[in-house]
Amino acid sequence: MRAMIARYATPDMTRLWSEAERYRTWLEVELAAVEAWETLGEVPSGTGQSLRAAAAERPLDEAFAERVAELERQTRHDIVAFTRALSERLGEPARFVHLGLTSTDVVDTAQNLLLVRACHLIEADLAALTDVVRTLALRHRHVPCIGRTHGVHAEPMTFGLKFLNVWTALQRDARRLATAREAIGVAMLSGSVGTFAHVPPQVEEHVATALGLTPDPVTNQTVARDRHAELLSALALIGTSIERLALEVRHLQRSEVREAREGFAKGQTGSSSMPHKKNPIASENLTGVARLLRSYLSPAFEDVALWHERDISHSSVERVILPDATTLASYALRRMTRVLEDLVVDEARMRENMDALHGLVYSQRVLHALIEAGATREAAYDVVQQAALRVWEGEGHLRDLLAADPDQPLEGAALDAAFDPAWYLRHVDAIYARSGVEEAA
Repeated sequence: MRAMIARYATPDMTRLWSEAERYRTWLEVELAAVEAWETLGEVPSGTGQSLRAAAAERPLDEAFAERVAELERQTRHDIVAFTRALSERLGEPARFVHLGLTSTDVVDTAQNLLLVRACHLIEADLAALTDVVRTLALRHRHVPCIGRTHGVHAEPMTFGLKFLNVWTALQRDARRLATAREAIGVAMLSGSVGTFAHVPPQVEEHVATALGLTPDPVTNQTVARDRHAELLSALALIGTSIERLALEVRHLQRSEVREAREGFAKGQTGSSSMPHKKNPIASENLTGVARLLRSYLSPAFEDVALWHERDISHSSVERVILPDATTLASYALRRMTRVLEDLVVDEARMRENMDALHGLVYSQRVLHALIEAGATREAAYDVVQQAALRVWEGEGHLRDLLAADPDQPLEGAALDAAFDPAWYLRHVDAIYARSGVEEAA
């Protein structure tokens, strides 16, 4: 099985997708099938127990994987090489291994089992990131900052709302991943074209139960690949949620913004040539990783349509995209979690940025106040826009220009109220309440 490059691998996923672990998982399927045949009286009683004892005495280690590779160079068939290596290692009882089965019965069922285990790892990583995002959302619930649309200052909001928005997306990611894990968590031992001609349905049911999977109701010689595409879709969307966070950090760390930044460790350097540099390197890395995660989705969809009851055009693709996608998702979730745990937040700079446009961000509130005072919408809009355009040209503060305008009726406390940021934030607690973030564990 192809492994992700070490730079973007996690120890858990590296072990999960190792060649030795793949063969151990194939053995799990084969042993469960032998024990199923025992219950049907087709295999001598105790065969499964003998095989398990032999496997415990001589585990399927790296040396076993090397022997399979050696045999595969001769047979040019991985399962045949595997079963021959098993016979060498486990002795006489191994003659009952693979009884009635075809290669894909073992490969697809074992691969699905590995994917379920990978999903559990990713779910734990996703939960950790979700918890950190929740903490930031609650911590900064009432911290005012400027909201931006099209990259331009829009109106006041709170810093916590940025994280609350992503927290809700991560909740959806968790639900999609759980659904995809259920979809991929199926066993198939239905024989050469899915007719159970050589292996009865009871064997499949026994194996599925033993492995914690569900029997796939209808198959041909492969598990339908829309199940895998669903998983890759869920992972691609998780990557996109990570990219949302990474892109926000990258923008907030810009020199012109400086509202938040990645932590900078003692001894860390930002540039080989410019000693002053602090760059959002982790967030940039994660933006690239998100692109990779989305790129695996297209070949996953291409794998769904296979010739008749089976071909192997999907096999080479899956040897790359399944370990890569699950490993990258785990890596990205863990790295994004570390970024947010170490995030440096500058509330003073947020207040400075809110005032940077000299009151322009309160234009809509002034517009509504003028309408409430009796002006038509069109007349009110013209008054505010003309003053705003003067502010853009550097002529002063929007409030002062409006106060000096004899064509608008607002003055004193009424005009001041239109420039109060607290007015924009009065429903923040209601948003938090209906999000469920306070009740979430």
